Amino acid sequence: MRDIEERIKKLLVEMTAEEKIGQLIQCGPSLVGAFEVSFEELLDMMFDGRISQEEFGKLMSTATQDFHEDDIRAGKIGSFNGIKNAETANRLQKIAVEESRLGIPLLFGYDVIHGYRTIFPIPLAESCAWDPVLWEKTARIAAIEATAAGVHMTFAPMVDVAKDARWGRVSEGAGEDAYLTSVFGTAKVKGFQDDDLSREDSMAACIKHFAGYGAAEAGRDYNRVDMSMQRLFEEYMPPFEACVKAGARAVMPAFNDINGIPCSVSRWLLTDILRNRLGFDGMTVSDSNAIAECVDHGIAKDRSEAAKLAIEAGMDMDMSSNVYAENLPALLERGVISEADLDRAVTDIMRIKFELGLFDHPYQTSCEREKETLLRPEYRACAREAAAKSMVLLKNEGVLPLKKEIRIGIAGELADQRAEMTGAWAIGANGDDCVSIIDACNASNINYVYTPGIENGVVNKKEIERLSKNCDVWIAAVGEKKDQSGEAASRADIGLPKEQEDLLEALLQTGIPVAAVLFNGRPLAIPWAAKHVPAILEAWHPGVEAGNAVLDILFGDVNPSAKLTTTFPYTTGQCPMYYAHINTGRPGGKGKFTSKYLDTPLSPVFPFGYGLSYTSFEYSNLSIRQEEDMLHILVDVKNTGKAAGEEIVQCYTGQKTGRRVRPVKQLRSFEKIALDPGETKKVSFDIDVKNLGYYDWNMNYTVDRGAMEIFVGTSSVEGLKADIVLK
Repeated sequence: MRDIEERIKKLLVEMTAEEKIGQLIQCGPSLVGAFEVSFEELLDMMFDGRISQEEFGKLMSTATQDFHEDDIRAGKIGSFNGIKNAETANRLQKIAVEESRLGIPLLFGYDVIHGYRTIFPIPLAESCAWDPVLWEKTARIAAIEATAAGVHMTFAPMVDVAKDARWGRVSEGAGEDAYLTSVFGTAKVKGFQDDDLSREDSMAACIKHFAGYGAAEAGRDYNRVDMSMQRLFEEYMPPFEACVKAGARAVMPAFNDINGIPCSVSRWLLTDILRNRLGFDGMTVSDSNAIAECVDHGIAKDRSEAAKLAIEAGMDMDMSSNVYAENLPALLERGVISEADLDRAVTDIMRIKFELGLFDHPYQTSCEREKETLLRPEYRACAREAAAKSMVLLKNEGVLPLKKEIRIGIAGELADQRAEMTGAWAIGANGDDCVSIIDACNASNINYVYTPGIENGVVNKKEIERLSKNCDVWIAAVGEKKDQSGEAASRADIGLPKEQEDLLEALLQTGIPVAAVLFNGRPLAIPWAAKHVPAILEAWHPGVEAGNAVLDILFGDVNPSAKLTTTFPYTTGQCPMYYAHINTGRPGGKGKFTSKYLDTPLSPVFPFGYGLSYTSFEYSNLSIRQEEDMLHILVDVKNTGKAAGEEIVQCYTGQKTGRRVRPVKQLRSFEKIALDPGETKKVSFDIDVKNLGYYDWNMNYTVDRGAMEIFVGTSSVEGLKADIVLK
């Protein structure tokens, strides 16, 4: 590390101000062609309906990419976003290394969110596996593939705790719990970076979005975040701290403001907290155009002031807005910003380039390596395993598992749409790589009939009645398409579309058992389906092996073991709904003057931590003892069913009284165990008492030594309880 710092110092002496500023610029290839507006405006025109998707496609077919080669030669660009093949990456790197004055290599970033070419389940889905080994493994494969295509840094993992199902980007994270998200994020950082960042198959992890983005008001993307410091540090900061401790080398500040200050220009957040308190020594990179948007926030009067505020706050790299390139030279020349601020930002970026080995080995891949690496059979096998482990069996009234000889009716267009299986933020995906349910049935010689079921928004009941004569069970593929969740995909109504409920009702009216398979990127409010449909499998957006993994579960080749990491509300109006709520002075109940809605039940449709199996488990003999500042918790778990299965044993604590109101329950640990029929295992948890504290009114961290409830069970609502008084 000392050698790297010395090399950076020597480079800084040689660099001109223009070359230094160039290192802070991350751009993407610009699209140029037969249209007179920017690409961003063209996209808006399509989304607004001013031009059709077909017209958009025709215009794009005439476009070419400008890679800004002259700016690279002049040292005006330090990083690229969106380069996705080895040939282009090496060509641009050659210009930087061999044709620029100082030969400083480029850094290539890309959104490798849940796989590069081998697309794994969306993060929200994969989190439901509660399996850190799996999480790290899929990130490792993603890194191997992405680096083969020339990528050096991924803008992942997203560790925003998300409690509001209306927010589209809930799909990109690990759900509503800070502890689980911390474990998930740590595993992903380790998988992406491995144990040596300079290896050609390791890439830097950029954790995002710092901070509080998952708490955007009303679940509306890019919206404000206004909350107490206590809540921010207890419920939203822990995953970032965990990822920094795990060695994440980059951080992306969030679009939102926190209590009136946009994260992109918050010195308190980016310097006082991130660097001084958390000890982060990597680089920060803005979200796309986020610095420029500080003018729209109203915190900066113009782009020049936005650039000044951002670099002084501790924002190292400007992604896509061009604000630094346009304004930092003049700001520096006039003395408005200091050379020290500029040098600090350049140093942070150079440090990562050195750690990645780019100065010594700038060409870290080849077209041959790329070709032989992507979508290997063993990667697809891992994707199938991950998808099956991520699918949550929500309901089963004896319909599943299916017998091999059964005749299946399949309804719903999502059963035959490969590209919809990738989910949001799978930008390296090829939809044709995906296996749909129909593809999987064909490959396995399943006896089935199929109908989309809905034509022009109306259920085709005659077709359903006709096909019912040739099937013993209906599989209904319903839910969301991939563009209905993810960034800029907040929804004011998270229920199933009426035509999909009509489809389910029509299938039920045939008298044949129905199993609904949900494809979606967020929790859905499905009270009608939960009440009437006898079997429901939450498949999420499962990736390239979607159809195979669904059949693995439906036919019992894999016993479902996943558990929800996010609450399924009864109706959208309950959002945000999450398990770790406080009681209030009038906890919800049957009485009139209690905290509740008049027109919905108190409980969610499916709670956090919930998920069924094809076997059953029994908990007994919960015991707790305290030795110094450690709680030792033991419980017996027995497989009482007839099938081997895996159980996710969850440990929660609840503080009965304290000097501040606390959540009714908080996840503290979990363990996934495998049990044969009749087998019992003793599961142990060691909980450090210092982790049971909170921040008081003055933001001092404290632990109350008093009555504590320990809860161990199969979900956040079903299990064993015991009390202990902390010494």
